[in-house]
Amino acid sequence: MEMTYHRKGDYLFPNLVLEEEPVTIGKYGMLRKTYLKEHKKNWYQSMLLTGKLDSHLMEVEKAAEERMEVLMKQLRKTYPEPDKATQQMEWVGYMNNLTAMAEENILTELVYN
Repeated sequence: MEMTYHRKGDYLFPNLVLEEEPVTIGKYGMLRKTYLKEHKKNWYQSMLLTGKLDSHLMEVEKAAEERMEVLMKQLRKTYPEPDKATQQMEWVGYMNNLTAMAEENILTELVYN
């Protein structure tokens, strides 16, 4: 690997370029990061120093979103859904309950393990 340099005054500085995409971490990735930072300090530091933390958080985020879709479909099949047209508030409560159940499952399985 050949390095190139540029001169600034009397000093030579290496031409280093980071070719990483900006990372956008969502809700579950941020929760995972906080969990690792507070409860798994050694693992968090190791991943941070090796540069694997962002990719790990993105994997957790992606897996959580996919799991949420699957769980919501399963829960909607398991529990009967009230009629959205005639019982709007019951339907909203129903969806909130399903979302809470799915999210609790995701947090237990993926984020806090």
